[in-house]
Amino acid sequence: MRKAPTILHLDMDAFYASAEQASKPSLRGKAVVVGGLGPRGVVATASYEARVFGVHSAMPMAQARRLAPNAAYLVPRFGFYKAISEQVMGLLRELSPLVEPLSLDEAFVDLEAGGAAWDEASARLVGAKLRADIRAVTGLTGSVGLAASKMLAKIASEQAKPDGLVVIEPGTERAMLGPMSVRTLPGVGPATGDHLRRAGIHTVDEIVEAGEDELVRLLGKAHGHGLYAMALARDERAVVAEREAKSVSVEDTYDVDIHDRVRVGLEVQRLADRCVRRLREAGLSGRTIVLKVRRYDFSTLTRSETLRGPTDDPAVVREAALRLLEGVDSTGGVRLLGVGVSGLADFTQEDLFAQAAGEGADQAVEEAADDVPAEERDVVVERRWVAGHDVRHAEFGHGWVQGSGLGRVTVRFETPDSQPGRVRTFLVDDPALEAAEPLPLVEGVRVRQRQS
Repeated sequence: MRKAPTILHLDMDAFYASAEQASKPSLRGKAVVVGGLGPRGVVATASYEARVFGVHSAMPMAQARRLAPNAAYLVPRFGFYKAISEQVMGLLRELSPLVEPLSLDEAFVDLEAGGAAWDEASARLVGAKLRADIRAVTGLTGSVGLAASKMLAKIASEQAKPDGLVVIEPGTERAMLGPMSVRTLPGVGPATGDHLRRAGIHTVDEIVEAGEDELVRLLGKAHGHGLYAMALARDERAVVAEREAKSVSVEDTYDVDIHDRVRVGLEVQRLADRCVRRLREAGLSGRTIVLKVRRYDFSTLTRSETLRGPTDDPAVVREAALRLLEGVDSTGGVRLLGVGVSGLADFTQEDLFAQAAGEGADQAVEEAADDVPAEERDVVVERRWVAGHDVRHAEFGHGWVQGSGLGRVTVRFETPDSQPGRVRTFLVDDPALEAAEPLPLVEGVRVRQRQS
């Protein structure tokens, strides 16, 4: 490990929700939940105000609504978040050629490789300036951790939340880690954490006391060795510059084999949703859906299905994964399930919609018109307005959709640098109302866009 805390980990604070609050003055300081609003929707991000009520990411949206019924519930604007992420990643690349993005809102940076920092004092100055630059460019806040390894830098940024900076000085790692929960260490999820807890191991110090041989016995050779090394604060992983991903996948191992076929199907759907969240966070889509099943006898089956085009639609991935599951014999029980997407493309669902519209919309309109009586052909199909998304009205200017239904749409008219705006209601087919692009959060950026 290094002798100076020159590995930086940046984690933007409640990224999606914070971006929505910055974009919508009326939501600042209020509970905001971003995610799928349908019956199977899950929370992507909750603002800190919503977290007070127990709402957190990956929670079913129905449960979130019960916990925080008065929160604002918004559909994600992934193109908007990706544009902000590109601004942040640009700032990181000014510091070093070695930037390792983990998602749209999180990355490691090797400050030493870029000559930006070489000791604690210089690293601390870089971290403080980075936080100020992020606020100036995006209007948002990020938490920064600095340490001699990736594992410790990530732990430090978690301690820094929200909107802070924490430096872990080399030589203090063991004392700092010791009393922490085993869940603090990378790779210790709910299943591994429960396994260790049943063995009487609750803290990092207790991992060290148990010894490497006991960890290997409990968790297997690779996981046991790796976890013991991390408990000793040993992490030699290098920051790796961004490279093209070949696939995105998630999987879960179950302490007790699952025998109920219905439960297996529900787990597959849950994993498909998690996989799509990772896919969207990376700004990607994919065309090959992969299902992995490890059965009670440790035999592992992999099935795949290739779609006609790339997708990042959770419903499409869920349905494909369930089709693949139909061809798998789970008699006797399942101990591991995984869902993945490969054949990745660097465009997202919004691009696919636009592409589909360009290729087939005219033909679809013509075919639909042929089926409609002549006297009814002037009827306009009701437009769909998505909660949280941007609109523009010919008279009232820029706003965002608060909700729609029963032939009406409610819009709040405000911009990132205005006061909380007024709410007005229109017919969904009002010709003066149209979808709009999100406005940049910082006035200077908006000015530069208008000039260009």
